[in-house]
Amino acid sequence: MSKKVLVTGGTKGIGRAVAEIFAENGYDIILTYAADQEAADSCEHDIRRRYGVNVSSIKADSTSRTSIDKIAEYLDKNAISLNTLVFNAAITLRTSFETTTLEDWDRVFFANVHFPVFLLQKIIGHIESAGNVIFTGSLMGIHPHGTSLAYGITKSATHALVSNLVKFLKPYNVRVNGVAPGFVDTDWQKTKPAEIRHNIEKKIALERFCLPQEVAKVYLMLAQNEYFNGEIIKIDGGYSYK
Repeated sequence: MSKKVLVTGGTKGIGRAVAEIFAENGYDIILTYAADQEAADSCEHDIRRRYGVNVSSIKADSTSRTSIDKIAEYLDKNAISLNTLVFNAAITLRTSFETTTLEDWDRVFFANVHFPVFLLQKIIGHIESAGNVIFTGSLMGIHPHGTSLAYGITKSATHALVSNLVKFLKPYNVRVNGVAPGFVDTDWQKTKPAEIRHNIEKKIALERFCLPQEVAKVYLMLAQNEYFNGEIIKIDGGYSYK
């Protein structure tokens, strides 16, 4: 029987690269996405064609409480047991400190912190013994984030979740780890003006953004190495080396 992985926010960017590397290694794939049906359909089709695994997707926006029940009901209905659960879906907020509203702040915290916590609570029984959970943290949860206060704080909270959940998941024999990517060359990052990208690259010892496929290898390593537990693996190419 094939292993199964659920990747939230798995149809684009880092999430899609993670889904593809797990598919390449024989996992059946379950993806969630917020709204872009076309991207989800394309992702499903491409992974199924390239790797010959089962792929399905669930429209489940991480900013909505109803998505928690929707995902849980899908797993229940299809009697799915997971080997790996990847929490990748997240949102940011780029309003200034002075104009940030409580409603916008709450929305980021719900998507990035509350949603994964209460989804995990709901579906922990679907994770097999000796399975694992992997969170997507961020370099911005380690270094101060000058553009989005809410994003930086929620990613710091994500890192704290990883270390704290170790004791809570021990009775289930489930490991939990996190990946803290630096600047990854996703479609969103490619829209940055060339000057801004160049300024970032100057701060990275390897002088380039990380490829999504490179960061995805870290997720697979965490899933396969059974002694990683409670760790945040930073992959930033040597950011701020000078």
